Amino acid sequence: MPIAFQYLLKFPLLQDLPVETLMRLSSQMDDRLFARREVLSTKEQTQFALGFLVSGRLQGVDATVDGRSVGLFFVEPGDYFGELSVVDNKPAAEHVIAVIKSRALFLEASIARNLIFEHSSIAQAVMNRLSQRVREVTAQRTLLALPNPFQRLCVQLLLLARPTQAGQAVMESAPTHQELAIMINSSRETVTRAFQTLILRQVIERQGDHLYLLDTTFLSDVGNGLIEPPK
Repeated sequence: MPIAFQYLLKFPLLQDLPVETLMRLSSQMDDRLFARREVLSTKEQTQFALGFLVSGRLQGVDATVDGRSVGLFFVEPGDYFGELSVVDNKPAAEHVIAVIKSRALFLEASIARNLIFEHSSIAQAVMNRLSQRVREVTAQRTLLALPNPFQRLCVQLLLLARPTQAGQAVMESAPTHQELAIMINSSRETVTRAFQTLILRQVIERQGDHLYLLDTTFLSDVGNGLIEPPK
């Protein structure tokens, strides 16, 4: 059943497209549901598509040489993924999994590629996204080189949070301890202990789904090795 074209207006990437184009795209998209931990795309697949996340949360992951999963980025509702393979027609650099029950729309690569080339606003947005993704993955790999998991967590929180007032930041719909553990190549138990320490020191505060970073200076100093990580 075709997707109502008005539904596509929820995606910032598509909002400036003409109605006729949206109507055509709505009939060309594949609407799919994914269970928690189900794989949406892999590094090995050779059939590519541009994905749009409707609901849920996705995580881009890779594996270390010893087989452990390492998180590279999250995809939130309203965002898209798979753009690199769409542009260069080569396998992805990561696997994409659903961290919770998720719904996504898929646009076959050749159609998505034509859409990018035909609309300069989309081409610019995708170029900006690719640049952003390179910076994010570079920062993530730099983070993973830090020797201490507490250090890695402090830096990870800063990378994921959105700055608010002076010295503070917030994460809306904050990741779970398990999701953060995958991002920093550690265990859920280690992340939980680190959170307890940071909460006791009034560095962070959780309110519902929101995580507030109350003292970003402390997090930054720990990440930069200026403060010894708590034992």
